[in-house]
Amino acid sequence: MTKTRKGPIIFSKSKPFSGLKNAIDIGRSEVLDYVRKSNIKGRGGAGFPTGVKWNLTATASDKKKYVICNADEGEPGTFKDRVLLDEYAKLVFEGMVICAFAVGADEGILYLRGEYISFLPELEKTLNQMRKNNLLGKNILGKKGFNFDIKIRLGVGAYVCGEETSLIESLEGYRGEPRNKPPFPTNTGFAGHPTVINNVETFAAIAHIILKGPDWFRSIGTEKSSGSKLISVSGDCKKPGVYEIPFGTTIKKILKLTEAKDTKAVEVGGASGVCVAKSEFGRKIAYEDLSTGGSIIIFSKKRDLLEVAKNFLDFFAEESCGQCTPCREGIPVLQEKLDKLQQKKATKGDLEDIFSLAETMYLASKCGLGQTAASAFVSILSNFKKDYVLVKS
Repeated sequence: MTKTRKGPIIFSKSKPFSGLKNAIDIGRSEVLDYVRKSNIKGRGGAGFPTGVKWNLTATASDKKKYVICNADEGEPGTFKDRVLLDEYAKLVFEGMVICAFAVGADEGILYLRGEYISFLPELEKTLNQMRKNNLLGKNILGKKGFNFDIKIRLGVGAYVCGEETSLIESLEGYRGEPRNKPPFPTNTGFAGHPTVINNVETFAAIAHIILKGPDWFRSIGTEKSSGSKLISVSGDCKKPGVYEIPFGTTIKKILKLTEAKDTKAVEVGGASGVCVAKSEFGRKIAYEDLSTGGSIIIFSKKRDLLEVAKNFLDFFAEESCGQCTPCREGIPVLQEKLDKLQQKKATKGDLEDIFSLAETMYLASKCGLGQTAASAFVSILSNFKKDYVLVKS
C-alpha cells in the first residue's frame, strides 16, 4: 500500500465542493484574480502560470471552450496523481468545475492514463453522484447559465501524450504527436476551440485556493514557488510513497523523511529530470532550483548509474514518436555512446559528442520528450565522473 504523508494544501481538510460554492459567490472575475494572485504554476512539471493560462482562455472570443484534466501520468517514478484519482477524485473534479466557471467552458474531459482503467468505474460513479447533486449539468448549484459536464477518455499508454498538444491530437482520434506552437491550446485547442489543460494536482490545489484565498496559498512555499508539491518517492529508501511537501524543501529533508540510507544519487523529475549528487543534497524542490513533475527516485551506493542512464534512454527510445529528427536520430546515438562507456571504450571525444548532441536535442526537438531525453544521462556524466572511465583517443 502506498504511504501518504499528509501536507498543508492538497491533503488539508475541507468540505467537498465548498470551494466551488465560494467560487460562485465571488464571481468569475474574482476567481480568475484569486488564481493569478496565488501564483500557482502547473504541477505537471512545465511550471506555466495557471492564472495566465486561465485568463487567456477566459478572454478568448470563441463561445465554445473546454477544460481538460491531464491524468496521463506516464513519467517513470511518478504515481502521485494515481493517489489523487483513487482517494481524492471529488477534489480534482471540483477544480475542473471551478475552472469551467471561471473561463466559461461547458465541456470537460478527464484524459485518463490507459493503465488506470481500474479507476474508471469509481470515477464514473463520482461524476454521476455530482450530476444528481447539481454539481454538474445545467444551472450548477442554481447559477443560471452555468452549464458544465465532464466525460472521461482513456489514453493508450503513450508517454508523449503527457504533452498537451499530443494529448489533444489523441483526443481528436489522431496519432499522439506534438503540434507546432503557436497557436496554443488556450486559443486553438481541442476541436479548434480555446482549451485549458491542467494537471490532476493543479486542479486539486485550485479548490483549496478558492476556499482559503491566494494569500494563504502564497504563505506556503517560496517567493517564486508558492504552495506545496506532491512528490512520488521510490527507490532505495525505507518509506517510499506520496509526500506533500512545501516548495523549498531540500533533498536532504526528503531523504530523512523517507529514511534513506547510504544514498549515492537522487533522480529528480523522473527519466526527463536530473541526477543529483550527495554534494548537492542541500538543493531545494522549487521552480527556481530543482523543478519536478513529482518523481523522486533514490539510488543507494550499490547502484550502477550508467545502468540507470541506460534504462532511461531505452525508455525514451521506446516512447519517442519519431516525428522530429533530433529526437528520432539523437537517442540511438546516445545509446551507442553509452554502450561504449559501459564497455570502457569511450574517449574524451565521445564525451564531447554526447554533450553537444544533448544541447542540439534540447534546442531543436519539437516537444519535451526530445528536449529532455538526454537530461538524466548528461547529469550523471557531469556529477558522477568516478562512475566511468575514458580511454585515450
